[in-house]
Amino acid sequence: MNKPLTNVLLKIFANGFYKVHGGILFFLFLVLFGLVEPAQLLNYHMALMLAFITSPLMMSIVFGVWLLYTFKCWHYIAGQILGPHQQFLFYSSTSYTRQKQFSSWFVVQVAVSLPVLVYGSLSIVVAVYHYYVLSAMCILAYLIGIIALSAWFYKYLVNHLIDGSKQSAVMRFTKKWKKPYFSLYLYHVFNKLKVTYLITKLLSYAIINGVFIMFADVSHDTRVAAIAVLAITVAHAIVIFEERRFEETYLIFSKTLPYSKLKLFLSFLGVYALLLIPEAAWLFTRFSPVTAVYLLAFGLGVILFFHCLLYPFGLDMEKYMGWIMGTFVIAFWIIMCGYLLALIPLFLILAYIIKPPNPLESD
Repeated sequence: MNKPLTNVLLKIFANGFYKVHGGILFFLFLVLFGLVEPAQLLNYHMALMLAFITSPLMMSIVFGVWLLYTFKCWHYIAGQILGPHQQFLFYSSTSYTRQKQFSSWFVVQVAVSLPVLVYGSLSIVVAVYHYYVLSAMCILAYLIGIIALSAWFYKYLVNHLIDGSKQSAVMRFTKKWKKPYFSLYLYHVFNKLKVTYLITKLLSYAIINGVFIMFADVSHDTRVAAIAVLAITVAHAIVIFEERRFEETYLIFSKTLPYSKLKLFLSFLGVYALLLIPEAAWLFTRFSPVTAVYLLAFGLGVILFFHCLLYPFGLDMEKYMGWIMGTFVIAFWIIMCGYLLALIPLFLILAYIIKPPNPLESD
């Protein structure tokens, strides 16, 4: 590990992260530790950790929360990398070997993930003490995995941006194709967001396997598949956020086009359906066609709801992630109560209501 590079990255990104988010983290600390009587604090958190360690349900929820926190780190650090004041990184940090860059970014992600790592480390100790070795190994592997994935993402982002002027193979191959309005973001994904999309698909694969391993004894229960689909929609949070950023940055002219609200809504539905082709393939190979269709419809409904939330919120990642987490928890319990089919029209209707009409709407 190269200390000069690590020190510079820590000062820029880790220190900045805590300056921006210190108030929120302190509030969460007070919620976790300040609302319990001091005499009961140790027993309370020991009970929480044991529930997390021994229950696949609780473990999936906690892992989901950690994943959202990691997304928040990605959003902040990637945004800083793209800032005009950090342009020197494209020429200074890339003079180091890829291994040294990776190790430095790994340390940065460890630094910004300290709240998660402290709680996760204590959980591992408790798990080993109570002989839940498999749970301890799962927690350790998950933490190392998301930190390593983050380090690789930052390293790739910095190195990739140097060659950002080069047109990708996708754009060179399709430059003479007609590109309908709905397809523009798809081209943007495969031109500029390939790494983000690949990471999202890797997370989807990990979620699918993780959920079915944790619920192996009831793996044929449709609710387990619905929980996996719900977690997959959360994994697509960054892809959804980037779609709205793309819309606001490059498609601002679309507000002057006479597209109806329904037509725009259906175009977004088509975009996300195409982006979910790998997950759709898994659904149709594992379940009956009818079950696969309503599970896919559920996933698309949730994703469209997440997408449309960004219209009233704007590109506010903090508020966006808060609503995603709240939606995840509420939908999770509705699924567990057996009302999955009611959620499909509910999310689609809510998304359509939230989506504002085009100013020049025309039928």
